[in-house]
Amino acid sequence: MAETLISPGVLARENDQSFIGGAPITFGAAIIGPAVKGPVGIPTAVSTFSQYQAIFGGSVESGSQFYTYLNSIAASNYFSQGGESLLVTRVVTGSFLSAVTSGSTATQFNNSGISTVGWNNSGGGGAQDLGYQKDAFQLSTISEGEIMNNYQADDSAGGTLDNGNADNLRWEVSNVNTSSGQFSLLIRRGNDTTKTKAIVETFSNVSMDPTAANYVSAVIGDSYATVASDNGEYFVQSNGSYPNRSAYVYVSAVNTPTPEYFDNNGTAKDLYTGSLPAVGSGSFAPAVTGTSLGNNFENGDAKFNQNIDAGNIQGIGPNDYTESIALLNNQDQYQFNVISTPGLNANEHSPQVNLMVALAQSRTDCISVIDLVPYNSNVLTVTSQASSFDTSYSATYWPWLQTVDAATSQNVWVPPSTFIPGVYAFTDASSDPWFAPAGLIRGSLGTVVRAERQLTSGNRDSLYEANVNPIATFPGSGIVVFGQKTLQKKASALDRVNVRRLLISLKSFISQVSNNLVFEQNTIATRNNFLSQVNPYLESVQQRQGLYSFKVVMDDSNNTPDVVDRNQLIGQIYLQPTKTAEFIILDFNVLPTGATFPE
Repeated sequence: MAETLISPGVLARENDQSFIGGAPITFGAAIIGPAVKGPVGIPTAVSTFSQYQAIFGGSVESGSQFYTYLNSIAASNYFSQGGESLLVTRVVTGSFLSAVTSGSTATQFNNSGISTVGWNNSGGGGAQDLGYQKDAFQLSTISEGEIMNNYQADDSAGGTLDNGNADNLRWEVSNVNTSSGQFSLLIRRGNDTTKTKAIVETFSNVSMDPTAANYVSAVIGDSYATVASDNGEYFVQSNGSYPNRSAYVYVSAVNTPTPEYFDNNGTAKDLYTGSLPAVGSGSFAPAVTGTSLGNNFENGDAKFNQNIDAGNIQGIGPNDYTESIALLNNQDQYQFNVISTPGLNANEHSPQVNLMVALAQSRTDCISVIDLVPYNSNVLTVTSQASSFDTSYSATYWPWLQTVDAATSQNVWVPPSTFIPGVYAFTDASSDPWFAPAGLIRGSLGTVVRAERQLTSGNRDSLYEANVNPIATFPGSGIVVFGQKTLQKKASALDRVNVRRLLISLKSFISQVSNNLVFEQNTIATRNNFLSQVNPYLESVQQRQGLYSFKVVMDDSNNTPDVVDRNQLIGQIYLQPTKTAEFIILDFNVLPTGATFPE
């Protein structure tokens, strides 16, 4: 309310300008590659490594040996270095479906992987007369692939499944009550026993009545995602009516619903009591089509670590990455500040690596960390590959690194892109994105056993001149990232990773502020709202050594009447990014006895 003075006097007013703006929303890394299990082609966010393992699994067996996918090693390192969120996209070779429920009381629909849990049909009906039990509903695993298949008609001794393991599942129905029309469903780990059950989820008081709040599809969820395309653009298509409440399964079919289970007297209708499931347990039947080099290791087909070649990347082919890379172009749905595909390299998988570079350039809100060469390459090959790139939105590192795989306790060779997102995460957690992710303070690779090559000073010069960031070995200091150039050829502030990541951070925050102004009135008040949030944030960046100076202009000078008439609001941000001290020159001057030191 406006205040006015009628008679002489003093009017004291308050203007509270101490509001603290919200911190910018931070986004983590994205990785693309094969995994033991999990949804195929659907970008999935995880916030801890244990969550990653629960969704995507751990080690796999190939040729009588155990291996870990590079994605898993990258995720472990990323979270151990302070990473907060990771977007994981699993790629496979072949066409996969979810595993579907089946059991000792089940009837399998066919041999192509569609089978359902068998249910009690004591209420009578033609199904029983035909000698098989009626199927009430069907569960499918969210995770896809052969590893989920553990169907067994009858449990082995001790109530185990021959193909049950920690990565797949089994189900159990208990507490069936025809009076209330309810039952309980347990989701168990595939390698448990009847006496020692490993229950991962419990759904109690579940109903088959679609008009009830505890309807089986509503309680468990019936949604699943598929990747679709429209005019060359990929997107995730959501299917189903109820959001998933289970982290492991969804209801893929309800065959015998019991609408309005009770009559007007509150008594269960005889028509439906036989449609409830019987007490019992079962497993999941085959539900995979096509062939899978990356998920069938009986013949030792998958090539891991230093053995990766042009056509076999941990058991999959390079073309299997194409759709997933294209999908992550959806900037509105998927947000991250660094992306990598451990296992791909420009020398052997050029089309896919080029797609990664183009992805970061088109999004302009992330940096892609790419590998140039396979294991056992030389400096000349590395620099030659680097010469084909020219962008500030990508960075590359060399040589390969050896680390201890925690899942197998073996020393394994991994490409640099497996570790670099973790270096960025540590830099963000310990300093800020605009600090160089390199050097003895922030670039130390403590979990690396050794580098493929102990680079000489001349090697580092050759690599850095070609915009390849060396990973150096220093006695007493260990393995260290010793460079922070982007792949931009032209000398400018943006040929450094810290400046590119500074711009990504600033654009991310300022874009978030600007999103709230869309469709607002194009007035001075709206402009002041923008300035009141952006200026304090840039001041904080300046105080935290990210900027030397800055200026934000959003007034009548750049928002003239014709601009306003075009429904535009223009802001201009001028930045002087802080540079890093990469070349330190020390002059030692030896003076004769009796000389005085200059002040």
